[in-house]
Amino acid sequence: MYPKRLSVLIFSGVLSLTLGRCGSAPQNTSQGPAPDAPSATPITQASPLVGFDKDLAYVKNGGYTYVFVFSRQDKKPLDKDDSAFLRTNAPQVVDWVITDGGKKVIAGTNFNLEEGNMGELKKRYVVEDYSSK
Repeated sequence: MYPKRLSVLIFSGVLSLTLGRCGSAPQNTSQGPAPDAPSATPITQASPLVGFDKDLAYVKNGGYTYVFVFSRQDKKPLDKDDSAFLRTNAPQVVDWVITDGGKKVIAGTNFNLEEGNMGELKKRYVVEDYSSK
């Protein structure tokens, strides 16, 4: 009784090995040199954001509906008077991020400043709209 079971187990093991090899890729039996493998191209990684781009991404990732960048028309760094003017004329801004060596400030808000004091702000500053509409 045991020899019959043993022969069935051996037969099923051989059968599974044989069937398992049926779907495998053909083996290269030639003795010649292996063909040159294509050289792997290095994966280029996006360089990390720095400076203005990093600060802009920070504000945009804040989930604000409106993102504006303010800079002085004379291209000089913003000073404390500029800070006071911006905060007074755009009190709806939630996030202010000074960037670009102090020459720009990025504002994040859910209020459309065009409905507020944007006219006054544009008289004194260069205003760039980075809102994703």
